[in-house]
Amino acid sequence: MLLDSNACYRAVRARDRRFDGRFFVAVSSTKIYCRPICPVRPPKRENMRFYSSAAAAEGAGYRPCLRCRPERAPGVGAVDAVSRLVCAAIAGIEEHALSSAHVGELAASLGVSDRHLRRVTEAELGVSPIELAQTQRLLLAKRLLSETSLKLTEIAFASGFGSVRRFNALFKSRYGLSPRSLRGNTNVAGALSCQLDFRPPLAWDSLLAYLRLRAIPGVEWVDGTHYRRTVAIDAHQGWIAVSLGDNGVSIMVEMSQSLAPVIGAVIARVKQLFDLGAAPAAVSALLSQDSGLAEVVRRVPGLRVPGAFDGFELGVRAILGQQVSVKAATTMAGRWARAFGAEIATPYPGLNRLTPTARRLAGVSANEIAALGIVGSRARCIAALVQAVDERRVVLAFAADVENQIEGLMRLPGIGPWTAQYIAMRALHWPDAFPGTDLMLLRAAKASSKQLHARAEAWRPWRAYATHYLWQSLGVFP
Repeated sequence: MLLDSNACYRAVRARDRRFDGRFFVAVSSTKIYCRPICPVRPPKRENMRFYSSAAAAEGAGYRPCLRCRPERAPGVGAVDAVSRLVCAAIAGIEEHALSSAHVGELAASLGVSDRHLRRVTEAELGVSPIELAQTQRLLLAKRLLSETSLKLTEIAFASGFGSVRRFNALFKSRYGLSPRSLRGNTNVAGALSCQLDFRPPLAWDSLLAYLRLRAIPGVEWVDGTHYRRTVAIDAHQGWIAVSLGDNGVSIMVEMSQSLAPVIGAVIARVKQLFDLGAAPAAVSALLSQDSGLAEVVRRVPGLRVPGAFDGFELGVRAILGQQVSVKAATTMAGRWARAFGAEIATPYPGLNRLTPTARRLAGVSANEIAALGIVGSRARCIAALVQAVDERRVVLAFAADVENQIEGLMRLPGIGPWTAQYIAMRALHWPDAFPGTDLMLLRAAKASSKQLHARAEAWRPWRAYATHYLWQSLGVFP
């Protein structure tokens, strides 16, 4: 990806948080690379080199700054076909350790050849998928060394390394440091915590309010300051608690020690749930040009599009929400979790169920689902979704080919444009998703569906954000 060196230089001089995570600045005299917001004194212009990814900077021989912590930098939202593929690849790598043997598998899951995936990542980020994975493993290990009290062996395997020896050797050769030299003392025994930065502003209260209305009883619990939920990833079960950091530019994630082996996947999912890769300045600049949105954009700066911690869970929740109130859908979701979710013990009395998985529900009939008081057509729709997800005909995660996933959803009985677009907006993390037939949207826009779709063309590629601003203008959250 080509970078405008003059614009990058100005951003570094201003420590402009709008560009945090969108590029990295390396210093040739020190061989260190930083975020644009690094608090140290900016180097001379002639010593600066700009890279579109941390992996590209490390590939050029630079090591990460210990002050600004490049591993904490926000991600980048996907707004076109190429960046969608790159972001989907990054999400896949963050959730699952990637070795050379798995590149083809990752590419296949994204619907492309491994050659095409390599070509696109090299063009966008300056590195191959393998190099990207290696850098992300090292940066995750650096984070865990600084922010947790995990043992070195636990950190090595949690970061995706096959052996402690390989971890130590690569860490020393790349960073010139011993892993032990970065050990921190920030964690209390029995829990893990980490800090995830974002580009401010962030409408935290609005985000929590949205999630609170939809919190699945037993699985999620949201109050005025925290989002908490149970977690099951692979064979590992536990809980997380998310709150706004004191510095106002990060969120804090606390999790049970049992999730240490999958901490990278937990971090990746939290980033998606809270839309930490958003670019609020770009969103507000575009949407403020619409006279009907300008006031609410000004009133609620930094509104995010809530994602999904678990895509299948969100898909079921969207189906349960068809043509009923949010409260009624939440009640149904609680029954669904109690009936089919495994029990789990947590420090929080209200959290005692794991969200049901498609694999767990594979043998459950539509009649058994309907017995919970769910309308028969929706029960059949959920059963069809279970089968499609279990067979991987539908993948409810950060998708490279959003259009194909939307078409796959709409081939299922009972899923129409509204449900498919809502799922795309939250489970597929598609910033241009647009459930334009929504009655509340039409009411907020004071327009017909045809008129609203025509008006929404000017909102691309941020129609999902415009959707949430329209809902916000009415004080409703479908």
